Amino acid sequence: MDAADEVDLYELLGVDKSASPNDIKKAYRNLARQYHPDKVPEEKRAESEAKFKAIGQAYEILSDEEKRRMYDLHGMAAFDPSRGSGSSAGVDLNDILSQMFGMHMGGMPRGGPGRPRRGPDEEQPYKVTLEELYKGKTVKFAAEKQVVCPQCKGSGAKDKEKSKPERCQRCGGVGLQEAFRQIGPNLMSRETVACDHCQGSGTYIKEKDRCKKCKGKRTVKETKALELYIPRGSMQGERIVLQGEADQFPDQTPGDLIFHLVEEPHDRFTRIGHDLSADLNITLAEALCGFSRVVLKHLDGRGIHIKHPRGKVLRPNDVLKVPGEGMPHKRGEGKGDLYLIVKIQFPENGWISEDNDYEALQKILPPPAEPITADEVDDVEYEENADIEKMGAHQGDPRYSGGEWEDEDEDEHGGGPQCATQ
Repeated sequence: MDAADEVDLYELLGVDKSASPNDIKKAYRNLARQYHPDKVPEEKRAESEAKFKAIGQAYEILSDEEKRRMYDLHGMAAFDPSRGSGSSAGVDLNDILSQMFGMHMGGMPRGGPGRPRRGPDEEQPYKVTLEELYKGKTVKFAAEKQVVCPQCKGSGAKDKEKSKPERCQRCGGVGLQEAFRQIGPNLMSRETVACDHCQGSGTYIKEKDRCKKCKGKRTVKETKALELYIPRGSMQGERIVLQGEADQFPDQTPGDLIFHLVEEPHDRFTRIGHDLSADLNITLAEALCGFSRVVLKHLDGRGIHIKHPRGKVLRPNDVLKVPGEGMPHKRGEGKGDLYLIVKIQFPENGWISEDNDYEALQKILPPPAEPITADEVDDVEYEENADIEKMGAHQGDPRYSGGEWEDEDEDEHGGGPQCATQ
């Protein structure tokens, strides 16, 4: 089947290009039940078998993350057996689709009119603050993109009738090449990309016959005003799709421009799902005696007022839950919850200067526990502000998580890690 006759797999399953894996699975199951050959009359079995195979092959590709990415970029050309890849199911989906639509669409002959091949999508990250995700955001920007040359209508020639394109020798006329892309240290990925000699068309025009505007490239650069709408409550990693706004290629419908949301870290709030958390900084007096005040400013600028009654003591790392003050849901008026983690600010050393004040405070506070009795008692010296992470260091105990040797010990042990015991 020619690229122009290629059937859209998303359309075949009846789902949108941005459908989730779960949506694709549900659509496949419904269609598989509908077109299972055992569920239809004998006279419709051949048609049903063709449709059933096509649905299964479409699901095989779209349910696999890597295959779906390759299909979105290159269409069914990514699975052409003549290019070294191909369907693991061992069937030619294009043949199945041709057979299926030949029946279903009243005997349309193979190679008949169809839709143009779909161009590749363009994906890129878009950084967004937590405030913007809380309130939603509309971004207007100018994007430079490739569009089909308006002068030659994408033919690349001065005169489309007189100048005939020749087959590209570099890609063999298929418009695609294999290229290697570095994805990490000493790690390469092989990808199928548009041929840079013919710009993916599979043909080229001699220099003397080329269009003066596009120089035979068939496309030109254009700046277009676009608008990106980020709904309130959107999450990290969500895809915002501008349909048909990717670069244009001749004889292809343009792909989508896709933005992946990247949530920037916030200095006050932490987000998980629709819920938020933040530190609740209070004094020792407030922890013991209660308080009534604005404790923080929310993402939309509102002050959050907390009234904690006397008689209920707050302790370090206690958590107060404020229902309905988390992130908004994308649909409806609901919101998640806000979790406030108690952090108590203890007074500085010497904050009381008079002995009488100490005595008065001791009378107010609960008394100490009963004294510990022992047959022998030693008075010991101690260090303040010790680092608990140093506990067990350099002693060969595998329970120590800080590493066997540290920089300060390198000279003593010959400049590097050594065995703890011999």
